[in-house]
Amino acid sequence: MCLFDFPAILTRVVCLAGGKLTKNISFSSPLATNGTRKRYLLGIRRETRCKGVNPCAKVRDDVTDRVRSILSAKDDPKDASITNNKYKPPPPPPLSPLPSDAASKLLFPSSPNAQEIAERSISLFFFENKIDFGVARSPSYHHMLDAVAKCGPGFVPPCALSLKTQLLDSVKSEIRLQLKDTEKEWVTTGCTLIAEAWTDNKSRALINFSVSSPSRIFFHKSVDASSYFKNTKCLADLFDSIIQDIGQEHIVQIIMDNSFSYTGISNHILQNYATIFVSPCASQCLNMILEEFSKVDWVNQCISQAQVISKFVYNNSPVLDLMRKLTGGQDIIRSGVTKSVSNFLSLQSMMKQKARLKHMFNSPEYTTNPNKPQSMSCVNILEDNDFWRAVEESVAISEPILKVLREVSSGKPAVGSIYELMSKAKESIRTYYIMDENKHKVFSDIVDTKWCDHLHSPLHAAAAFLNPSIQYNPEIKFLSSLKEDFFKVLEKLLPTSDLRRDITNQIFTFTRAKGMFGCNLAMEARDSVSPGLWWEQFGDSAPVLQRVAIRILSQVCSGYNLERQWSTFQQMHWERRNKIDREILNNLAYVNQNLKLGRMITVEIDPIALEDIDMMSEWVEEAENPSPAQWLDRFGSALDGGDLNTRQFGGAIFSANDHNIFGL
Repeated sequence: MCLFDFPAILTRVVCLAGGKLTKNISFSSPLATNGTRKRYLLGIRRETRCKGVNPCAKVRDDVTDRVRSILSAKDDPKDASITNNKYKPPPPPPLSPLPSDAASKLLFPSSPNAQEIAERSISLFFFENKIDFGVARSPSYHHMLDAVAKCGPGFVPPCALSLKTQLLDSVKSEIRLQLKDTEKEWVTTGCTLIAEAWTDNKSRALINFSVSSPSRIFFHKSVDASSYFKNTKCLADLFDSIIQDIGQEHIVQIIMDNSFSYTGISNHILQNYATIFVSPCASQCLNMILEEFSKVDWVNQCISQAQVISKFVYNNSPVLDLMRKLTGGQDIIRSGVTKSVSNFLSLQSMMKQKARLKHMFNSPEYTTNPNKPQSMSCVNILEDNDFWRAVEESVAISEPILKVLREVSSGKPAVGSIYELMSKAKESIRTYYIMDENKHKVFSDIVDTKWCDHLHSPLHAAAAFLNPSIQYNPEIKFLSSLKEDFFKVLEKLLPTSDLRRDITNQIFTFTRAKGMFGCNLAMEARDSVSPGLWWEQFGDSAPVLQRVAIRILSQVCSGYNLERQWSTFQQMHWERRNKIDREILNNLAYVNQNLKLGRMITVEIDPIALEDIDMMSEWVEEAENPSPAQWLDRFGSALDGGDLNTRQFGGAIFSANDHNIFGL
């Protein structure tokens, strides 16, 4: 064997240089001896040995120089790559296979550095596979890249089969172990079963079940109830099976939204499970309050005028760029988890940027034709003092409700504080309208109606009574109104006289701050420690009441505004799935949802606001309802607008008909 495998070396060098091998010489021709071929392609004349062979003019100089440098290595005895008269070329990195000429030009433009190559490769991976750009903000995305970088050049990525089998099963097993640890605390704290119903874009009624306790939330399962969603008996059977899965003895309450046949399911549970409460979803009720606020005539007009400004800004690229320049990259609108939340969050943002917005439309950099009707409308609105007074007023009355919504949607036990939070919200609205009783009555009636008809629960009242920050606060006026509900809850949780033995004395000890309840540490911690933890630390003077208080105060009072994984659930419930595929997708949904729920306890996020602006909302989309592809043109052709199937650009971008996006 010759010292160098010259054809292979030359081919690789020429390809890396972006060129092509000449076809004027055949390696099997009489001229194709090893030495002749070298001289022909490298432009070396040796008339005495190769008469009539002229140098090839089609080989570039940089290729010639590269091959000459390789050939010169044979004369260097110190070259560690040559031993026993054999050249050992270094193997190409496993993750960098030799690309074709076209792929080489696409992936590796002229003389890029390593950072540019990596960024380009990652971006192409996103574009080709239609991956949501918001994934780049995910902690797991950065952890993945750090882990790969630490492995070095020899890292071999997992294949598709490995991902959907052993690796998926491994992560599911880890989550199961975490669940086992959490189940141990349910003996003391109890848990809340949350049932959230929603309709996908195929009009299927899907129900997601999750379980919440103080340490974390776990997704349990998703059920397609389309065929029996209006059938109370079938739904009752479904809830029975879920309750048995979790354990009746662990469940303190079940939270349902008003999508269900609430009365029928509630009656079934209350009749068959003596110690389980049924409560409404607080976040849904609060959103209903905001929705009613936005229907008030002057508030609705204010929102419509603000949307005229936002639509003009977000549908004119030069204006949008100028706005972001003047605001330091901030937006003048915000998207929330619901339409009503988006309305009031956007008014807040616009109020904060009032001065910059007015300056923008009067700045020399504003080049849009001022005679354009839309532009003139924006200027007129921005100069209208009545508009800004309406914005300020809308923000003032909605902020107290948004504050409560944030608190109950955070995933933390809030059942003991919702009474106080709602009382403070109502007081804030009353104070704002202290000089305008008519307006105060309009909004206070909305709050009272929704609170009494939808949100009030005996469990909320009992939790407020047991909350030390409320019980020992002399300024609280509603404490006496809680007693009746508190005693009803006690009778439900302590159904026999044996269980209720000495409970009256223990209640007296608590309300009078006797025993450990009155020690300095307990008094100092009344407002600084969560109510459930406070009872765990200082409730030993009333052991029976302590057990009841911990179980009540450890509960949430709302579902979770978690992103709907449309693509995952659509595939799970697609009828044309075989058993193996359906099992994999069930596992995928279980892992996906639990990873996201687990992130809620480690990352501080606003639970009612989205990270990305909803580009399809009424705050951005123009009246003529352009197709998704039209506004996506601003982002280039990396994504197919027809595949967009969500209410926000940062959402999942899978086609409604793409049944095979996970390779199943």
